[in-house]
Amino acid sequence: MKHIVVLTGAGMSAESGVKTFRDHDGLWEGHDVMKVASPQGFLENPELVLDFYNKRRRQLLEVKPNSAHIDLAKLENKYKVSIITQNVDDLHERAGSTNVLHLHGELLKVRSTFDKTDIKEWKTDLVLGDLCNKGYQLRPHIVWFGEDVPMINKAIEVCETADILLIIGTSMQVYPAASLMHYVPQNTSIFYIDPKPALSNNKDIMVIPEVATVGVKQLIENFL
Repeated sequence: MKHIVVLTGAGMSAESGVKTFRDHDGLWEGHDVMKVASPQGFLENPELVLDFYNKRRRQLLEVKPNSAHIDLAKLENKYKVSIITQNVDDLHERAGSTNVLHLHGELLKVRSTFDKTDIKEWKTDLVLGDLCNKGYQLRPHIVWFGEDVPMINKAIEVCETADILLIIGTSMQVYPAASLMHYVPQNTSIFYIDPKPALSNNKDIMVIPEVATVGVKQLIENFL
């Protein structure tokens, strides 16, 4: 059974109504990124950071997977499918995908500020005073700027076994995620779906300049 590895970014969930955090001016929902997505920002103003992610979490619970999420999940009927996503939402899982690796954490989980392996499911607002079992403040289970990406080595291992690589809805500007395409075997078929693709068509990459819902459907109908 062929192994399809899928790398997804913000464009994958945009059509579900999930706002991409970063605006064109570099701000995240009007905030300096380092104020709401760094360990330093959390130390300086934890209430601001918790409120920022509480709003994101509430929004996530109101949206649904789009047809691209669902189409990728259905590929499991014919292929081994591994999804590596930069997104912190759970829309791949809700659509039915069973093998999803989150590079940048998960919005519906929190973890202890004392023990990063102490992770809990969390669907309500997180506030100061919400503590782990050892009495330490809980924080969003999100990889912030300046922090290690703990799942990157696992993601590299997955890419090294790809027969087909799909890249969907990502600018290919965020590292180390953007480097993953270079770990697939030499003869891997690579398809890149994005309405404003950062890569060009060449002998190694087939570019489909469409939004995720349109591009995934075209890919499945014409190439898979």
